[in-house]
Amino acid sequence: MVNYKKGLVLGATAAVLTAVAVTGAGLRLSRSFAYLEDNPKKLVDEVWQVINDTYVDATFNQVDWLAVRQEYVGESKTYGTKEEAYKAIREMLEKLGDPYTRFMDPEEFKNMQIDTSGELTGVGIQLTKDEETKELTVVAPIEDTPAFEAGILAKDVIIKINGKTTEGMEVEDAVKLIRGKPGSKVTLTIRRTNQEIDYPIVRARIELHPVKAQVKETPTGKVGYIRLTQFSAHASEEMRDAIREAEAEKVTGYILDLRSNPGGLLYSSVEIARMWLDEGRIVSTVSRNGELEAQKATNRALTDKPMVVLVDGGSASASEILSGALQDNDRATLVGTKTFGKGLVQSVRRLGDGTSGLAVTIAKYLTPSGRDINKQGIDPDIVVELTEEQRKDLQQERDKIGDFGDPQFDQAYEELKKEIAKSGATNARGAMR
Repeated sequence: MVNYKKGLVLGATAAVLTAVAVTGAGLRLSRSFAYLEDNPKKLVDEVWQVINDTYVDATFNQVDWLAVRQEYVGESKTYGTKEEAYKAIREMLEKLGDPYTRFMDPEEFKNMQIDTSGELTGVGIQLTKDEETKELTVVAPIEDTPAFEAGILAKDVIIKINGKTTEGMEVEDAVKLIRGKPGSKVTLTIRRTNQEIDYPIVRARIELHPVKAQVKETPTGKVGYIRLTQFSAHASEEMRDAIREAEAEKVTGYILDLRSNPGGLLYSSVEIARMWLDEGRIVSTVSRNGELEAQKATNRALTDKPMVVLVDGGSASASEILSGALQDNDRATLVGTKTFGKGLVQSVRRLGDGTSGLAVTIAKYLTPSGRDINKQGIDPDIVVELTEEQRKDLQQERDKIGDFGDPQFDQAYEELKKEIAKSGATNARGAMR
């Protein structure tokens, strides 16, 4: 997910690594051409300068960044090896208190640079480091993966990996422990509320199909149900096909399910929003110097039928961009629970030694009405909480997800019925004129 595609910034999930995705609502990749392999101090200086020039907060989170430069790049400071420089860079970035601004050594940077072909190797979870507690927290398990089948849930805190404590552990270090060959086993110890639970999980090669769609026969007529599990490279194409097939079936409305969708490619979320919206803003990117760019609808909506969107705490980044755009443009009613709350843009660049990399928070995403997604999340119009028992039931019997008997789906359908009725009444009045 660290390549330019279609001229847009990539990814509401910063990268789908073998076992995790480091959540970030956008990625840019640039290349520093200075070759610094033989001068480790210049590498530290380069990182300091990048932060100084591009970091989203001009106060550097209330850190005296000039004093940091003196501490790590002052005249008397020397570094004998790149490894010493790497350690200094990590210490320097730690002062910002931003888990998304991070240094990647050559191995970590290589792991970051995978494409979005829709195949993973690992257990299938998206992981982030909580900005306040500094704990490794599950954004969401990817549906139909070993982690999902084992029972891992959004918001679970991973406290041990194969018995090793994760206290103070960086996401990249967790990746190294969680990933491994298909068929091998890893044990994740998670904390959920006041419980600690061990989950032995067998790693696997995972082929992802981001869109699952069906037309449901209901008392209201045919309803299109579309579940989007990830904003991958193929998601917009599959979504377009799903909508067109539903339209051919003459559905009366749609339920779009974004629950436990951790994000993916930004351009994918924008393209999908344009399938539902004829006009209006979709998302804007704002840096410390003001708005960088805004994405808008382009009068290419595939349908104007009533729709309801399902969201929950595992709906993150690109899911929040899409659901926020549909809500702010009065295109859809949101049902479920508050979304995850990840709306920062990371710039990912190769550093001058040619092998290491740096992710820097350079901007944030705002919904069309100007809402800041980060930490706030998107509040649904209708809140439907699931009990722990209901969540486990849906994971154990996945056929219930997105069907009658799924409490959030049931409420979404009830709301859709009202919207369809209102739409029918409006159309009838228009015809009488």
